[in-house]
Amino acid sequence: MRSSLLFLFLLSCCSTFLFAEESDTAASEQSLVERLGFAPDARVLIINGDDFGMNQATNTGTLKALKNGVMTSSTIMACCPWFEDAVAIAKKNPKANLGVHTTLTSEWSHYKWGPVLGCSAVPNLCTDKGYFHADVFSIYAGPSLDEAELEVRAQIDKMLKAGIDVTHIDSHMGAMQYDSDYHARLIRIAASYNLPCRLPGRDLLQALGQEQLLDLAKELNVLGPEVLYMGDPDSLEGTEAWFKDRMSNIDKGKVSEMYIHCAVDTPEMHATTSSTKRRIADTEFFSDPATRRWVKEQGIELISYRELRELQRTGKAMPRVEYTGW
Repeated sequence: MRSSLLFLFLLSCCSTFLFAEESDTAASEQSLVERLGFAPDARVLIINGDDFGMNQATNTGTLKALKNGVMTSSTIMACCPWFEDAVAIAKKNPKANLGVHTTLTSEWSHYKWGPVLGCSAVPNLCTDKGYFHADVFSIYAGPSLDEAELEVRAQIDKMLKAGIDVTHIDSHMGAMQYDSDYHARLIRIAASYNLPCRLPGRDLLQALGQEQLLDLAKELNVLGPEVLYMGDPDSLEGTEAWFKDRMSNIDKGKVSEMYIHCAVDTPEMHATTSSTKRRIADTEFFSDPATRRWVKEQGIELISYRELRELQRTGKAMPRVEYTGW
């Protein structure tokens, strides 16, 4: 009798183990869109607004697009003068999904910023005037990798200490991504904060011989979009047609991201960058209620990085959020 009971117990344990193993295998075979709770062929899209905190015109435009519900997330530049205004906006609008636009460059001619740590802590990231370099490759020319990590972590910590519920990180001008060593470091930083990270698509990384970076992200359980759409419309007049064509053709069964830059029309914005009209046009399109209706008609599933963060941290899909404006 004892032998029979022992056999049945062992059989039960083995069955439980096999079932758990099969369940884990099935879960691992699910696509990212399925793990997020969508149908296998769903077209899932994140629209992120970069450069939040850069200046007042950017902040106003970013809030305008976020409130409409088509632009689902934004990333803040912690080193810029209008950071505190972005923090105040975030606290007044808790529905906003906000990440860190990690920044190592200062590209405009007459409007500059530098590291939150100060140049004495990260001298290789700075020019002799105390600002970040204007271009990405000036960073790579020196022994800057460890300093870049220190500064990126300081920017994330500054956001967290300000009370922002950080949903993700990305990289301004791709400074932490064009070089594979920097890119790997960014993924490891994201993992250490248990945050999703903007990731390029597999096709792009394959072309660069850097597909192993996606393997690293998977190993460290760092989630991000599977397809990253870059570029701008060829003309201001073609803004609507260009974005609608792009959104109409995003991949089925994958999580995609498009990023834009927002602004409103102010003299300071025009004095800052020649891209002002493009930023205004993007803001107008993505803050138009007609755009939100069109996206819904297309059956495109809008998400933010918050959904990815929830899945990354808990292994479970977040309850569905309808992005219909605030």
